[in-house]
Amino acid sequence: MGEKLFNDSFGTKIGVKQVVGEVVRFMKEDPKRKYKVMIGTDSDGSSEEIIDFITAVVVHRVGNGGRYFWRRASLNRFHTLRDRIIKEVMFSLDTAKEVLAALKELDGPQFDFEIHIDAGENGETKAVIQEVLGMVRAYNFEARVKPESYAASKVADRHV
Repeated sequence: MGEKLFNDSFGTKIGVKQVVGEVVRFMKEDPKRKYKVMIGTDSDGSSEEIIDFITAVVVHRVGNGGRYFWRRASLNRFHTLRDRIIKEVMFSLDTAKEVLAALKELDGPQFDFEIHIDAGENGETKAVIQEVLGMVRAYNFEARVKPESYAASKVADRHV
């Protein structure tokens, strides 16, 4: 199985190194700004046999827009919401490791880095929040949950 490609805003399929190149190019266009790079995953909650997981890489020029890239992975249906949320976080963590490794190779501006989790204090996902926050923090990453987890709950959700 080859590299899992991302989609850009034009629908072009690109690899993680190209994604990171675009992220760095975007940050260098206005290097005096503050930037956030965020990764989040969402999945469809339907009862279909196959579930699509969408992982988004978002670069936000704070106060002035941003860009994002996304990719899809499909897996067999999960039996519990907890398992599905944990798998979303695992997709985000795997992507974070790929993206950060590629970012270290390029000399880009400083940025804040966050993992966005599609879970919140209200609703069914409340029970799994502490567990998935612990997973993300074990990698020494900042974690955000709803309503601050827009890379997962808004950007990735658009493509589910």
